[in-house]
Amino acid sequence: MNEDKSLLNQVASASYDPADRPFDFVGGVGATALVCEPDPALREKITDSLKETGYQITMPATSMDALKAMRFHIFDVVVLNELFDTADPQTNSVLEYLENMVMTTRRRFFVTLVSDRYRTMDNMAAFNRSVNIIINRNNIDSVGGIIQQGVADNKAFYHVFQETLRKMGKV
Repeated sequence: MNEDKSLLNQVASASYDPADRPFDFVGGVGATALVCEPDPALREKITDSLKETGYQITMPATSMDALKAMRFHIFDVVVLNELFDTADPQTNSVLEYLENMVMTTRRRFFVTLVSDRYRTMDNMAAFNRSVNIIINRNNIDSVGGIIQQGVADNKAFYHVFQETLRKMGKV
């Protein structure tokens, strides 16, 4: 646990490095996705599905890289394997970072957890893990449709909330 806190503290206290801002060149073109998946075959299926729907993809190699990317960019979609850069799914640094975000910022991310332990679309497990949706590895072939439907449902659910924030000048 202390190692995770130190990783989060390292990222938070790090000085500005332009190399950590991978989307400066994108501007307003399309949605962005962060794919944190250690298995190359699963990562390819996920990225191919997201690219088909127009997402610009970032694939960090480590938790540190993922945290640096999220430090300067709000990703529209985050696909995170619960075992990304950790042996214990309960101590996933990326998930801990997202859990501790200010809620108005966190709600702008759509977080998908890839898991062997939970069923696809298990709402109680998703709530417990502080993610928007869960996809079991066995259903990874349907990842594109699941994420697309989940994002649409999430936008519809939080539409009034997001509109209110915009009117108040908080977004």
